[in-house]
Amino acid sequence: MRARTRTGTAHRAVALAVVATLGAGLLAGCADDGGDKSGSSDDSGGGKGKTTVSLGLFGTFGFKEAGLYAEYEKLHPDIKITENVTERNENYYPALLNHLTTGSGLQDIQAVEVGNIAEIVNTQAAKLEDLSKVSGVNKSDFLDWKWAQATTKDSQTIGLGTDVGPMAICYRKDLFKSAGLPTDRDAVGKLWAGSWDKFVTVGQDYKKKAPKGTTFMDSPGGLLNAVLSSEKEKFYDSSGKVIYKTNPAVRAAFDLTAKAAQEGLVGAQTQFQPAWDTTIANVKFAAMACPPWMLGYIKGKSKPAAKGQWDVAVAPKSGNWGGSFLTVPKSGKHVKEAEALAAWLTAPEQQAKLFAVQGSFPSAQAAYTSSEVTGAKNDMTGDAPIGTIFAEAAKASPVQVIGPKDQIIQQGLTDNGVILVTKGKSPEEAWNTATKTIDNNLEQ
Repeated sequence: MRARTRTGTAHRAVALAVVATLGAGLLAGCADDGGDKSGSSDDSGGGKGKTTVSLGLFGTFGFKEAGLYAEYEKLHPDIKITENVTERNENYYPALLNHLTTGSGLQDIQAVEVGNIAEIVNTQAAKLEDLSKVSGVNKSDFLDWKWAQATTKDSQTIGLGTDVGPMAICYRKDLFKSAGLPTDRDAVGKLWAGSWDKFVTVGQDYKKKAPKGTTFMDSPGGLLNAVLSSEKEKFYDSSGKVIYKTNPAVRAAFDLTAKAAQEGLVGAQTQFQPAWDTTIANVKFAAMACPPWMLGYIKGKSKPAAKGQWDVAVAPKSGNWGGSFLTVPKSGKHVKEAEALAAWLTAPEQQAKLFAVQGSFPSAQAAYTSSEVTGAKNDMTGDAPIGTIFAEAAKASPVQVIGPKDQIIQQGLTDNGVILVTKGKSPEEAWNTATKTIDNNLEQ
């Protein structure tokens, strides 16, 4: 997920910072794996008379790559910005929790991935500043559901959203044409409008005339993630109770995905693994669940001939896959300076710039009318109005209940669950294996 949205798993895409081509994938599941990389290329400490504000990040957020640090330092000559980066969130997050618990070792600004924000809000809010009170921060600038994710029950907002992952469907026009399906994005979207069951039905139609060696969709995990992204409740209820086994929406999504797997509509691959990468390069599937950051992954893994062969259609239902926040620890050395920088980095103007350069889709809805968003294009999808498509999906996404162990549950359902159906297990066997694995990991 980013490389920052399927954190907890080793999935991160190559950063492809290409102006106006929506390059880098920034959500867990979209940056290359690797060891920790602490520090920045210039962490000398700020210089005489300057205040050094440090950021603790994971993966590639793109602030430095998009020139935002340099711009801020030019606007504030008394400030020097450094970043301390851990490549993988599964290494970053446990250390962050430890630092918050002990009150030491924290950077002035600390990033938090969306899959972890509920736990931070519920257990660590007292250690973090209420950023809703910072000058320049306007709640109305942000998507309501994004703002709510980092807000406590007593209305303290401890994180400012950097990006979101609104869901669309990316598809190969050439494969759709060969299978006798429409290729116009509006016509394609109408095929499955309002229903993931309709989406699977389109897969059945695709299979009837599918080009040899191809499946309709890339993977069972991709389908399951997409369906669940559009549900208001999935793994936890609003009281914080784990409900994934009793929530009919979760079981329905699992069973629909298992059906698609049994019928050979999805590839037998686990996303963000080398074998899955190969299916992109060798054009082995026709469609995939596609947040903005996935376009960067597609570009990075495709051969040159794929340029312009992809298009983007509206998903059956709006949903979100990925996103992060910036927080300011109360124990930081430069709290006021950190608050000001966090507010500036997440302001609509800067989010629009980051999207244009780095492909990180704004969580600030006020950015959606900017030229960087409305005029965005991608090498792989030609003239598709990707900024507009993703903006509409972001605005329509449900306010989703996020629990502290969402990632553990989701990974269990995909990597230890529905993938087994492609290997000959029955849906019931796959479900039982997944739930046993998840419950062991949750220590229940």
